[in-house]
This record gives sequence, structure tokens and C-alpha cells, in this order.
Amino acid sequence: MSDIGKSVGQFIIETQRAHGESTGDLSGLLNDIVSACKQISHLVSRSGLMGLGGYADTDNVQGETQKKLDIICNDVMVDKLKWTGHLAGMVSEEIEDIILIPAKFPKGKYLICFDPLDGSSNSDINMSVGSIFSILRYDGKNQNPTLKDFLQPGTKQVCAGFTVYGPATVLVLTTGNGVNGFTLDNDIGEFILTHPNMRIAKDTAEFAINMSNQRFWEPPVQQYIDECIQGTDGVREKNFNMRWVASMVAEVYRLLTRGGIFMYPIDSKIAKQGGKLRLLYEANPMSFIIEQAGGLSSTGTQRILDIHPDELHQRVPVVMGSQHEVERVLRYHQTNGSTA
Repeated sequence: MSDIGKSVGQFIIETQRAHGESTGDLSGLLNDIVSACKQISHLVSRSGLMGLGGYADTDNVQGETQKKLDIICNDVMVDKLKWTGHLAGMVSEEIEDIILIPAKFPKGKYLICFDPLDGSSNSDINMSVGSIFSILRYDGKNQNPTLKDFLQPGTKQVCAGFTVYGPATVLVLTTGNGVNGFTLDNDIGEFILTHPNMRIAKDTAEFAINMSNQRFWEPPVQQYIDECIQGTDGVREKNFNMRWVASMVAEVYRLLTRGGIFMYPIDSKIAKQGGKLRLLYEANPMSFIIEQAGGLSSTGTQRILDIHPDELHQRVPVVMGSQHEVERVLRYHQTNGSTA
């Protein structure tokens, strides 16, 4: 019997029951996250009507000017998760330091890293944005989690997921046993399983990269993209299409649904900061999902999930998607050299 049509709540509980040792704490936390994502979806869809468009008068920890929705969505995530007793602490792309659970609330055995509104630059032009999250275990040795507790490699993730707030709101989730997608039915207020066991095609004819940075790329990336652009006239002997949404959630969702490769490689313009995308909030959770769906994810020279983080807001290069295309990029890095 197909699981299609199940609510995400039912799916989570049945997954929990399949693991007899489960206490239900992770299920509870996931339901809290689902609740937060529903509220954010509502805010995003009504942001124009509610006067939430445009920039705020503040910068985030990376020195980037924040959108009003960045701040509001961050507050939603914190407010929804801080009191339920499932978390010991949180970190957000928008906040410099660890977000501690107030003393008046019980503490749980998990930590969460999240980007409350990925691709927020798209929010004012009615294009897809989303939320990304990564869940880690907390050993509970300290009264409050420390920096070291959050600096775990991606292989230690218990769960990862993201939502896309687009024509439909879609939640994509993995707990290490494959990837499943759920679509929000606004009539009943529930996420419904619509994309069970999502898999990434091994081959593709589609790439996503910010071509405006072409002059700054390293030789391996230059070679790969040049060959794609040459199409049937080049060594690849097939035509490629390019896509670029400037929203990682939208890019990764496309990889999951029709294959492709997504790259935000290191380049000379951002070399000093280590890359563009944040390891804890973007690269790790998305890499976990990509690998669980049969794809590959790398910096170009190293598997992203094997990186031991040095800081909360560390950045890394990202090359992810269909296995055979990512493998080709990695070969070019090995033969042409790279600092990634």
C-alpha cells in the first residue's frame, strides 16, 4: 500500500514506531519544526499585504543587510522551538552566538542549526524562498551547550530538512533512511506525503551556477562549464541547460525532482572567506539530503559531510547533485588543481 497521502505527522510517528528504541523526542521536535514552517509559509505568502517587504535597518553576523522577513522568520523559529523541551540550544544563520533555552523551560537532547529564510533576496520579486534545518544530538554534559557541541561534522546529523515556499509549500525531510517530500494542503493545514523516496538521477543535462562570477572561478570549474556550454559541438557531445534561482532550497529541490548539478564554487573574489554558503546552516543539511537521495556533495576536493567545523558561521564551496556530473567536476579538480 502506498504511503502517498499520509500527513507528515502520521509519517513521523510511523517512522518512530519502526524504531523500537525511539523515545519520541525527535518526532516531537520535527512536529515543532513543521509548525514553525507553516507559520513562515503564511508570512511569506502574505508579506506584501502585511508590509513585510524590503530591507530592515540591521545587518546579520556576516555583515549582510537583513530583509524584514529574515528577522521575523528567525523569531518564529526561535519562539516555536524554545519552550517545547526538545532542544538544548539553537544556532541561526542570522544570529552571531548560540541561542540558549530560557531557564524556565525544560531542555531536551537535541541541537538545531537553521537558516530561517534562505534566498530572502527573492522575497520581494515573488520567487521561491525557503527554510533549512539540521538536527544534532547533545550529550548533555554541560548545563548549557557550548560552541564545541555545535561543531560536529555533517555525518553526525540526526535529521535534516528544508521547505520551499513557492507555488506550493513543500517540506523535504531525511532522518538517514531516504528522502521524502510533503506538500502543504492549505485547506486542511497539513503537510501531505506527495514525493516518497526521492532519488536524484545519476546523469543530467542541466547545471546551476552564478555565471556572473565566471571570471573569478578556478580552472576546474571553468573547464566543466565551458564544456557544458559547448554542447553538441564540444567534447561532451550533448546540450546542457542552465538554471539559476539564487535560492538554494529551490536549486536543491530541482535536483531532487529532475536531477542536475548545483555549484557555488570557491573563486578569487570569496577565497578569503572560504566560500559562499554556510556549512552548518546550508551545506551540511543539504549534503545529507543529497546523499540520502543518491547524489554526491563536495567542496570540489572534500566530501562536505566529513568536514569538522571550526566556527558557527564557517563557509565552504559547494558542488552537489547528480553522481556522474559531480564525479566529473571532482576529476577536474584532481587534474587541474584547486584550493577548495
